[in-house]
Amino acid sequence: MAKAEEKDRRRALAEALAPFSIREFRVLWTGQAVSAAGGGMTKVALIFAVLAVDGSVTDIGFVMTAQVLAQVLFTLAGGVWADRMRRQFLMMTSDLIRAAAQLVLAVLLLTDQAQVWHLIVGSAIFGAAQAFFGPASSGLMAEIVPPEQLQRSNALLSFCTSAFTVLSPALAGVVIALWGPGIVLAIDAVTFLVSAVSLAMLRLAPRVVPAPETFLGELRTGWREFVVRPWLWLNIMAHMLQNLAVAAYYVLGPAIADKSLGGPSAWGIIVAGWAAGALTGGLIALKLEPRRPLVVGNLALILTALPLLALAVPTPLWIVVGAAFLSGTATLFLDAVWQASMQQMIPPEVLSRVDSYDWMISTVAAPIGLALVGPLAAQTGNAETLLIAAAMIVIPCGLTPLVPGIRAVRRTSDGRITGPAPKQAVQV
Repeated sequence: MAKAEEKDRRRALAEALAPFSIREFRVLWTGQAVSAAGGGMTKVALIFAVLAVDGSVTDIGFVMTAQVLAQVLFTLAGGVWADRMRRQFLMMTSDLIRAAAQLVLAVLLLTDQAQVWHLIVGSAIFGAAQAFFGPASSGLMAEIVPPEQLQRSNALLSFCTSAFTVLSPALAGVVIALWGPGIVLAIDAVTFLVSAVSLAMLRLAPRVVPAPETFLGELRTGWREFVVRPWLWLNIMAHMLQNLAVAAYYVLGPAIADKSLGGPSAWGIIVAGWAAGALTGGLIALKLEPRRPLVVGNLALILTALPLLALAVPTPLWIVVGAAFLSGTATLFLDAVWQASMQQMIPPEVLSRVDSYDWMISTVAAPIGLALVGPLAAQTGNAETLLIAAAMIVIPCGLTPLVPGIRAVRRTSDGRITGPAPKQAVQV
């Protein structure tokens, strides 16, 4: 019996790690893992870079906003170009641009020549390049990995990113303390070069690219493919509301932790709980492949309301940490399921354009939510704001499984995800 159980465990592990048997995935994963390590460090380094040049808290906001705004403005263009050309080349170009931007900022910081406006411009360039990388990466994964292994592949990438979300900030703190933020940005530049090299090493079959249209024509085609799939845009609307709502967690959570749960260290423990949950969610997505992926994924996403409810009271710290853990688990699991569903049910020739609409809506939701939480809390109170935010998650995510098109998205016996045929295209 023990031998049989051990054999089953080995078989399950082999299935979970099956994407690593594909050379192209191994190469891509390695490059993205190195890049994720640098990216996790840079989020901390940019804050201290602003302070190092005598910038204010407001200047930190400007630097962060410049990156997000540029990403929003260029995401749809990134989707168009990712469907027009070889995606790996577009991603390589994005990596090289981001490497150059980080390297220039690093040199300016290390030579004491940096000013706040340099950091703002550099962040904007970084965000614009990221806007081209994101939509292309989803399409590239669908080119590399068989459909039945896409969920596991996305989970392995998400697991890696989550791990460095935990480890990289601590490492960045040590490097900044010893040598300053400029070194961290230089390290990040090197990680982007590693990613670009890994992309150059991919050996992919030639991709059939549709006959070129005008830029606006290709955008309209992507929009038509978006709106004729109710299962797609209804899910994205629910996810947008969830992104708006979790802003209350990030804005009000630190203040509540500081006042009622034991101080800043309590918030650090809560964040660590979320990160641990994210790692767990990636592991679950490696093994759990539900027959109705979007139904299960959206119901799991309801768990992201738990930290909001726990902070609204607030409950004891260990309950808030547990709620954050479940929220991280649900977020990463949904992400792997969602990406696999899109990658299999959207035609490859328009996948990046459709994905860019998802990226844009998700990216816009976060800063809007961050801007609205403060005024709403000032008018209604922290607890009421957190309860409203929780309802914005529970209601739409709870209702999406009632949509026939979403229930019709199923996983077949061979592991592929299929769904309803698109509705008749609309003219735009």
